[in-house]
Parts: sequence; structure tokens; C-alpha cells
Amino acid sequence: MRKITKKYDKKCCSKQGQSFRTEARRLHIEILESPWLHELMALYINLRWNNTVSMELLVDLSLTFGDEDKPTLSCSLLDSLRVDIDLTCSICLDTVFDAVSLSCGHIFCYMCCSAAASVTVVDGLESADPGSKCPICRRAGVFPNALRLNQLNILLRNSCPEYWEKRMQTERVERVRLAREHWERQCRAFTGI
Repeated sequence: MRKITKKYDKKCCSKQGQSFRTEARRLHIEILESPWLHELMALYINLRWNNTVSMELLVDLSLTFGDEDKPTLSCSLLDSLRVDIDLTCSICLDTVFDAVSLSCGHIFCYMCCSAAASVTVVDGLESADPGSKCPICRRAGVFPNALRLNQLNILLRNSCPEYWEKRMQTERVERVRLAREHWERQCRAFTGI
């Protein structure tokens, strides 16, 4: 028994064992912050609301509105792990609208994300400079691989329809204004005026 424990200690306390443990923790955190987990949780709630899914795949999965109506997507995984995803855009400090998740896992409104990447809504996040950084974690190159969270958008639209309709109208006006400015700049650049 002593030989086994000695061998275990030697393996776990070695640089190789420590690097393996560090890599496993990093992957664990990466999975929990993954936009695919957010989409899976939103899809499951959407299916449950439509009575499409009857079995409990994820335990205690819910969309809650806490203080000042700030939504949080919550899920208990296994017995000891709880994932809480704040659905507040860190730029406009409102509930995310047309949600986009950057490759670092942070969620923003599409318009806010475009403004942070210094690109127009017409050009899209794919045209962002590779040196552009996430407004929260400051990681570079996260905008071109941004993922639209369609299931999360459906969930929020169904959960708070008055807010969604009001925000859609203001966003539509803003997008038309930005598109007009973009095309006017393009026309001026093309004609040389």
C-alpha cells in the first residue's frame, strides 16, 4: 500500500501531474463558460415551455428575474455544481438583446458588441480587427468568432415580450440610422467627395 501511495504522490506532485491538473481545471472552466452550454440551457427551457421535452435532463434549470428585473439563466449540474449566467450586457447595462457570445464566453448585445469592436452593424463582427479586445477580459481576437445565441434570444423574447418589442423598435431605428451613415460614407469614398 505504501508503494502505491508513494507512486501516486510522486506522479501527482510532479510537474507533469501538476500541469495535467491545471489543464483539466482550465478545460472545466472553459466548458462551463462555453456559449454552447448557454444555448443548450436556453433550448431546453424553450422545449420544456412548448411541452416537447418531458424528462429532466438538466436539474433545476430556470430563467429568473432578480433585482431590477435582471435575468439570470441558472442550472444545477450534478449535485454540487451550479451554473448562473448573468444575462445583462456589460456595455449598455440592460438585458441582452440579440445576444452574441464572444469566443471568450462573455455575452453582449449585438449592437453593443459591434460598437466595442469598432465595426458597423452592416460589416458585422467578422470584419473586426484581430487586435480588438473583449471589453471585460481584454482578450484579443474574440470578435471574429462571435456566436449568435439564437435559442437564448427566443427564450428572452418569450419571457418578456413587452421589453423585447420596445427594444426591437428602438434597435430597428438605430440600425437603419447606422446603415444609412455607412452607405453614405461608402458613396462618398467611392465618388471621392
